[in-house]
Amino acid sequence: MKTRVTEMFGIQYPIVQGGLAYLAYAELAAAVSNAGGLGQITAMTLGTSEKVREEIRKVRALTDQPFGVNFAIGKHDGSYKELLEVAVEEKVPVISITGANPQPIFERLKGENIRTLVLVAGVRQAQKAEELGADAVMAVGQEGGGHLGRDDIGTMVLIPRVVESVSIPVLASGGIGDGRGLLAAFALGAEGIEMGTRFIATQECIHANEAYKQAILHAKETDTVIIKKTLGSPGRVLKSEYTLDIIAREQEGATYEDLKDRISGKANRNYIYDGREAEGFGWAGQVVGLINSVPTVKELLDEMICEAEEGCRRLNAIFGE
Repeated sequence: MKTRVTEMFGIQYPIVQGGLAYLAYAELAAAVSNAGGLGQITAMTLGTSEKVREEIRKVRALTDQPFGVNFAIGKHDGSYKELLEVAVEEKVPVISITGANPQPIFERLKGENIRTLVLVAGVRQAQKAEELGADAVMAVGQEGGGHLGRDDIGTMVLIPRVVESVSIPVLASGGIGDGRGLLAAFALGAEGIEMGTRFIATQECIHANEAYKQAILHAKETDTVIIKKTLGSPGRVLKSEYTLDIIAREQEGATYEDLKDRISGKANRNYIYDGREAEGFGWAGQVVGLINSVPTVKELLDEMICEAEEGCRRLNAIFGE
């Protein structure tokens, strides 16, 4: 495959693994990069400079292919800056930014030979990222797992709108988990894809508890809900009594202070690490309805490429070529 994304990031397939809080560490990132995509580790949930440096070096011990470090800066108060310095010192190939205004990071990266990706959920965000100097944007539709945009725009409409609004490459995200989604992204004008939920249900995502993976496998596309909408930071999670209770409390007027323990990183880890469904939650997108196996990352990417190629042949037959 050849797109501006593969050429820019030096990868075989234009498939980027999402940041995946508490899950995107060296084993998964290296597996994605070794399989031809762009793997990433997540800096913010590692927490300390020492751990970020250790994880970066661990990835390099497992692969000689390009990889990225994700900074989900969100509501962080600048604490990411120390972690960012480590990524710069280690000369990581790619840095991706999600969750907040990326301008301070771009200012720090000026003059550094580091490629940049920014996750966006709308046209204005994409244009701003391009203006700041992003090499590419990842546009996530409301089908996606984890934190989303506030405008409820689906991937099918969002991707062509972003593509026609910027000149830099666009990767499609949200509801994509197989070769059909990859091919659809190309048809919408994207030059690659980002996947999060699909990579959780792989053998190399070793930090995800088996209960979490099995829940993803058995969930239908209707088995996710959006929490934190009333707090201004909507995110899609697996439906459970725990997450439905969060929504009920929101509808009753609960504030961030009322909910902070129930929506915390600790509550997230209670479920994704320990499988304690009554004490936490797991991020997941509507693509769970298309996931029915836990392959190796290489098996997943190989299958996706074959499926996309088969889809191409089918389209060619439809168009009489």
